[in-house]
Amino acid sequence: MLRRGRPLLDTSQTFTCFGGACTVIVAGDGPAGDAPTAVASARERMLAWHETFTRFRAGELRELNQDPRDRVPVTSIMARFAQAAHDAALATGGLVDATLLEEIEQAGYRQDRLRGSLALPMQLAMAPPRAPAGPHPDERWRAIQVDARTSTVARPPGVKLDGGGLVKGLAADVLDEVLGAHASYVVDCDSDIRAGGTAGHERIIPIASPFDGAVLHELTLSDGAVATSGISKRSWLERGIPSHQLLDPATGRPAYTGVVEVTAQAPSALQAEALAKGALLSGPDAAPGWLVYGGVVVLEDGSHTVVESP
Repeated sequence: MLRRGRPLLDTSQTFTCFGGACTVIVAGDGPAGDAPTAVASARERMLAWHETFTRFRAGELRELNQDPRDRVPVTSIMARFAQAAHDAALATGGLVDATLLEEIEQAGYRQDRLRGSLALPMQLAMAPPRAPAGPHPDERWRAIQVDARTSTVARPPGVKLDGGGLVKGLAADVLDEVLGAHASYVVDCDSDIRAGGTAGHERIIPIASPFDGAVLHELTLSDGAVATSGISKRSWLERGIPSHQLLDPATGRPAYTGVVEVTAQAPSALQAEALAKGALLSGPDAAPGWLVYGGVVVLEDGSHTVVESP
């Protein structure tokens, strides 16, 4: 959730996309036109990308995953996502692994889960013993190769990609390439936030507790990104076992590490997304060390640690 810093004449829209609430805010004219035109254009692009990357119905991601060829021609946005998937896994030692599509479906995430999540205390009370996550032994992500010049993706058939939070970070970063020349803008892709603009306008981003919504900390953002990763937003019971969308690549099962939510700052939304997820999966002792640009770690006992931005 965003609120303004000092007054600025904003145009904004909030809408459902990427499985949650998304917001676009723009002030001033720029390459995308005046502020209302820029907001409308950004919204349309985000909705189109949602259709491209959803795995719940036919779209380009599903086509890529089902294609029997070793090398597949794709759109430029799909090529950028495949490269981002490889880079995020490389940067996190395999903790952020976008090749776990079959595992997430086996865990019960076979349809949109916009409503009906388990209460976090109930989920934690029923969860298995806590342990840090680890990389998948096969490191399937290493086989992903992208040729940006020809816009092709190579991977062994059967290696399937899941968009997850990386798509949200990518969308925010791509929109920065257009909206950054306006006086000020914010793109909030369901908690993956990118902000910037020529005016250096500061935005205040409150970090809420996943337990009761209380504000734990406020981050100030004028040019850069913030991403939040947590286990409370999409959770469910699968054969009586609590599950959520963040998997331990080593086991293919939902990760219960003792960390329930992490917010990370970074220069880009893709970086912030990878840092937040890597921190959560690594467990309480290691999590703060991931927040090299600052952020907040929330543990399952409700306590939190603020890592100040350097």
